[in-house]
Amino acid sequence: MLAWFGDLSSGLVQAMQLAVFLSALLGVVVGVIIGVIPGLGPAIAISLAIPLTYSLGPMVAISFMLGIYKGGTYGGSISAILINTPGTPAAAATVLDGYPLARQGKAGKALDLALLASVIGDAVGVLILCVVAQPVAAIALKFGPVELFSLLLFALTVIATLAGKSLLKGFIAAGLGLMLATVGMDPVSGMPRFTFDLLVLDDGFPIIPMVIGLFAVAEVLAQAERVVSSSGGALLPPPSSRDDERVTRVEFRRTLPIVLQSSLIGTTIGALPGTGSTTAAFLAYGAAQKRSRAPEEFGKGSIEGVAAAESGNNAVCGGALIPMFTLGIPGDVVTAILMSALVLHGIHVGPLIFQDNRAFVFGIFAMLLISILMLLFVGKAAIRVFRQLASMPQAIIMPIVLVLCVIGAYSTNYAVSDIWMMLAFGLLGYVMNKLGLPLPPLIIAFVLAPQWEQSLRLALLLSRGDYTVFFTSPISAAFIFLAAVVAVQVGRKAYRGRAGASALRGQRISES
Repeated sequence: MLAWFGDLSSGLVQAMQLAVFLSALLGVVVGVIIGVIPGLGPAIAISLAIPLTYSLGPMVAISFMLGIYKGGTYGGSISAILINTPGTPAAAATVLDGYPLARQGKAGKALDLALLASVIGDAVGVLILCVVAQPVAAIALKFGPVELFSLLLFALTVIATLAGKSLLKGFIAAGLGLMLATVGMDPVSGMPRFTFDLLVLDDGFPIIPMVIGLFAVAEVLAQAERVVSSSGGALLPPPSSRDDERVTRVEFRRTLPIVLQSSLIGTTIGALPGTGSTTAAFLAYGAAQKRSRAPEEFGKGSIEGVAAAESGNNAVCGGALIPMFTLGIPGDVVTAILMSALVLHGIHVGPLIFQDNRAFVFGIFAMLLISILMLLFVGKAAIRVFRQLASMPQAIIMPIVLVLCVIGAYSTNYAVSDIWMMLAFGLLGYVMNKLGLPLPPLIIAFVLAPQWEQSLRLALLLSRGDYTVFFTSPISAAFIFLAAVVAVQVGRKAYRGRAGASALRGQRISES
């Protein structure tokens, strides 16, 4: 333990060097700005930054890119809250309650809470990375196809808790998400399916145009309808009191347990290779709703929903670095890009990195700890700047939002077809909102389905079609048990709801 503190102290000396400090700060600033712009995100920004860092030292270069990673993950929440457009896929869960809060005149509260939750989630992820990197990575290494299938099965059962008042509508939306996820290449055979011989569908529906369409374009259509039917006005109403512009102490204490729980979920999910911050955000969101005393507020402007989503997706940043540093396995797309950057600078990740480049690793750990405060101050400044979007009239902001949507969709693959997909999903989102079909189950099912299907089929291939393999693995059996518990609870809730409604109808009939 004393050696660990000594290494971390030496790392702090490295991190406080002017060049390293300024590069990390600049990375956070760039990341927040990139994160706000729909469709860009930290992966694209880091890819563009790699050539710019060839002449820099490894510590300076990686600090800059990690700053972009952290700032970009948080920055997506700003546009998600203010204009119903997630800047990154990880912020898709933040939209669910962030924008409804803004529509209630509480945009300042939502932004303030998102920043605090992001900072705490980031801090938890980094601390776990620094303290228990190797043990957590060893646990994550035990997650094969069997365990990952059961984990995602448990995650999919949580969709039922996000269905709102009507479980039937929630399952319809989730079924639609599962259907959309089957379009594209078969994950095992590699053959195209359900593509209707359209080359643009060989890779399936891209997540960024889909999310932008379902949330942002659908909102543009809804706002246009309101303008036609009324006089319009400002995009978001002004705050009715000072408390609507900030998080009160009571609200902070109320959401802190949710933030800590979601941070642990995000860090754990980040340590599992191939999952990512989008999955973590929705899992944390679902777990928070199950724990909440007011689950009916989720999707309508719950501060707990915003806190869970943002702490969950930001905690992934630290968690995803665990398998990258200790196992040489990238936790998500961003860490895969970071791995290539490390190799270019002569740093080879894996179990031997703590022997061959121990000083470098602890320097990065120290820089990540310092950048937590950077994110807090940069985020505060960004909120003050971007808050001005909320006071602009609809006639100005909605065309700007639509242009950003087009840019975000096009920049995904630089294909016009993505713009058409975005518009199609925008129309779908508008119709679903009109019919009262919830969007969260669709998005969650779409995100989780490919990994779920691939894990199932690989597990069956390895076991030669033996389904008992899912119950002989202790980790898998535990997740299946939890899924069964959730399913029973959801069924009991639905039964009680129907029984209560029947009793109420009977009482009204008897009274009449």
